[in-house]
Amino acid sequence: MTADQIFSFGLGTENFNWLTLIGGLCLFLFGMSVMGDGLERRAGNSLKALLGKLTNSKIKGFLTGLGVTAVIQSSSATTVMVVGFVNSRIMTLKQSIGVIMGANIGTTVTAWILSLGGISSDNLFMTFLKPTTFTPILALIGTGLMMFSKSSKKKDVGSILLGFTTLMFGMDTMSAAVSGLANVPAFQNAFLMFNNPILGVLAGMILTAIIQSSSASVGILQALSATGAVSYASAIPIIMGQNIGTCVTALLSSFGTNKNAKRAAVVHLSFNVIGTIICLTVFCLVKAILHPAILDEAATYVGIATAHSAFNVICTAILLPCSSLLEKLAYKIVPDGKDTAQVIDLDDRLLATPTIALAESNKLVCRMAQDAVTGFELSLDLLTSGSYSEETAQKIRKLESDTDRYEDVVGTFLTKISHYQVSDEDGAEISKQLKAIGDYERISDHSVNVLESVEELHGKRIELSDMAKKEMGVLCNALKEILDTTLEAFVNNDMATARKVEPLEQVIDRLRMALRDSHIVRLKNGECTVEAGFIWSDLLTNLERTSDHCSNIAVCVLEGNEQRMNLHESLREIKSGSPLYDKLYDEYAQKYLSEIAKV
Repeated sequence: MTADQIFSFGLGTENFNWLTLIGGLCLFLFGMSVMGDGLERRAGNSLKALLGKLTNSKIKGFLTGLGVTAVIQSSSATTVMVVGFVNSRIMTLKQSIGVIMGANIGTTVTAWILSLGGISSDNLFMTFLKPTTFTPILALIGTGLMMFSKSSKKKDVGSILLGFTTLMFGMDTMSAAVSGLANVPAFQNAFLMFNNPILGVLAGMILTAIIQSSSASVGILQALSATGAVSYASAIPIIMGQNIGTCVTALLSSFGTNKNAKRAAVVHLSFNVIGTIICLTVFCLVKAILHPAILDEAATYVGIATAHSAFNVICTAILLPCSSLLEKLAYKIVPDGKDTAQVIDLDDRLLATPTIALAESNKLVCRMAQDAVTGFELSLDLLTSGSYSEETAQKIRKLESDTDRYEDVVGTFLTKISHYQVSDEDGAEISKQLKAIGDYERISDHSVNVLESVEELHGKRIELSDMAKKEMGVLCNALKEILDTTLEAFVNNDMATARKVEPLEQVIDRLRMALRDSHIVRLKNGECTVEAGFIWSDLLTNLERTSDHCSNIAVCVLEGNEQRMNLHESLREIKSGSPLYDKLYDEYAQKYLSEIAKV
């Protein structure tokens, strides 16, 4: 027995090699994945903008879902994103319904792209449209961009071109592998079974559930249509079933989410099931009563693409006006009650869209920053008020514990994002957030250190001198200003405000030295005890280091906007005789150093 005979399918022909079919399928799925990933990376910012414009309007949500899916070439990916958005409260359930419906139509674009493979004409222009003509050129361009370009944007374009080329090559390979089955009775009889619409729906549903992509399963159906044995009577029910099968991905992604996220997945399933029932009923009635001749004709690439688009458009046209009923159905299937799902600050489902994921992690970093600043300012209030509050002390420690949790959650999440291929802008944002959470965590630690010094003063009944209290009051006011300025700069990504931080930090350094010198004088004059002096020194150290962390955060804001991450270089540039820097420094010196001189 020859190798060809061993690897033939055993259907009476040696022209069908099942290994070739599997190889073509693998290339097809891989190419679709590479192309989709590249498109998603390039579209990240656009996705963010589209989602930011979402309203309760059904039409806007529908158009958003259609546009996003047409770009990333996967309704499953869009729906998984939607589940993640609903779970993270970026999107309401009502908003998600229109997006899900739009995604079903957007995914039909892939079938139309694949239909180019079915072009057969002697016309020069039409010949050029055949993938076999232009994909080698695209492959050459894509390879060049991937190998020789240093720009991440150009590399993404290269991956899109190579992904498309691989996808089309896989499609051609599958079509060539099955072409030998055209005259095989066993194969023809197998497809005659699918003339039973129920069996066709089940076949399409199972295939799509396994590979988790309706676009890919439609592509496989188009490849099989090259045999001429796939009639429209068989193809149309299979296409209907494919829409149900693609819901598996969204359902799986909803595990462990809140109730609204589960409802979003249920809406996706309900939409496709109800749409399939309606269209299948009409299809069966038309087939039984009218017996249209087209149903017995062999399906073509373009015919399958048309049927796929028509089915999704009809379903959307019927059910979009009834979106409120789908919402009510979702509430019936997933009723209100105790939500046992763990509250997830950052949903891993968002990782599929790094730009969106970074936007959500930034929100959590801002919350962390607010907690750190609040905790530190409460410590300063305890220090300068002259009275100790156990309730305030507990609140400071609670805020410090929260910032530790934030750092762990955000740091882990950002590490996961960095494993994906991200744009240069997103890479700079990752670095900015990682640096910021480290500095804000240390600020929170210093707030507890200041609290412990206050507790030591209170516990040992040590009273600072009036002069020391006044001096510390001036320094604390400067610390509050630099903390508030830094927080504003970071939360609003405000470069102008960020430039105010470093001059104030330099003034705080001079304040610390002035307070240290005053303490030494008091110590020599016997106006201060050695024990109080140790606490005083610890306080100055913690306050000055906090201002250093504020400086680091401000520089992160400036570097992030300039996509540079060299702290020392940025600091040198800020201090290099800039007129703005000198002006701000003089203003802060006049405000605080002159106040110290009056004490």
